[in-house]
Amino acid sequence: MHQLKLTQIGNSVGVILPKEALARLKLQKGETVFLTESPEGFILTPYDPALEEEITAGRDFMREYRGTFHELAK
Repeated sequence: MHQLKLTQIGNSVGVILPKEALARLKLQKGETVFLTESPEGFILTPYDPALEEEITAGRDFMREYRGTFHELAK
């Protein structure tokens, strides 16, 4: 666990992430992170939760029309 302090950055307030956290998240300066609320609190992740929903919807669609795709592939 890391204790982080809020820091004034221009007109905004930010959090400085330690090197170890950046390495574990596989992030570098300038990349985007997503803060999402969960029942346990907040989650900071490099993965876009909206993209995950789209991928899941695409997989469901492909599963539903598997036979059609198989016929089209012939």
